[in-house]
Amino acid sequence: MTAPAAPLLRAEGLTRRYGDFVALDGVDVTLARGESVALAGPNGAGKTTLLSILAGVTQATDGTVDDPGGRPGWVPQRPSLYGRLTTAENLRLFATLEGDADPAGLTAELIARADLERFADQAAHTLSTGTLQRLNLCVALAGRPGALLLDEPTATLSPDQRHRLWDWLTELRDEAGLAVMFSTQSVDEAVRRADRLVVLARGRVAFAGRPRELAGDAAVEPSEAEAAFLRLVADEES
Repeated sequence: MTAPAAPLLRAEGLTRRYGDFVALDGVDVTLARGESVALAGPNGAGKTTLLSILAGVTQATDGTVDDPGGRPGWVPQRPSLYGRLTTAENLRLFATLEGDADPAGLTAELIARADLERFADQAAHTLSTGTLQRLNLCVALAGRPGALLLDEPTATLSPDQRHRLWDWLTELRDEAGLAVMFSTQSVDEAVRRADRLVVLARGRVAFAGRPRELAGDAAVEPSEAEAAFLRLVADEES
């Protein structure tokens, strides 16, 4: 029997309070090499708070985060880019800030990998939503992370743009063993794109397991998983 892969990222007992409001309440999560984990839940469930704590952007009130795989790459919903800089200038800047030995070489590599050559000299504020998201992902990869944390990465993308993004993420997982944790409002996306699903409700873990087990059946269809998700969230919110 093959031993499970050692986690690249492990969090235990994560709690985040804002005054009397508890955004996260004792959440445990792990992420292993090459794995894809989806975070689902209603608005305000704590998905963004959890990801931002794992990324080191937000500090937990209680709990611990261990990242033996190194600091993960962070892909926020709103791109953290310099609009007046070009695509290439943004990537060279972030590669330099990450301390890469060859920022120009890494920039060229990422531009080629993301098919951004024709946008290399174009200012970031002029890019389309889909192109901007590809650049946003490249910025996260500038630190050569072992894991990526993505906050609703496909929320503003068209169907063809979503397909293209997931193709790229799948390649990164298959070729480099990159681990991916992403939040989503789509149960269908979670079922199709994740190895494991974590459902948050009121800042707590309401479900953790394989997406198709959400309805208690390993062969459940995405529509059935969505119905089970809605029942689960309704029970937790009541």
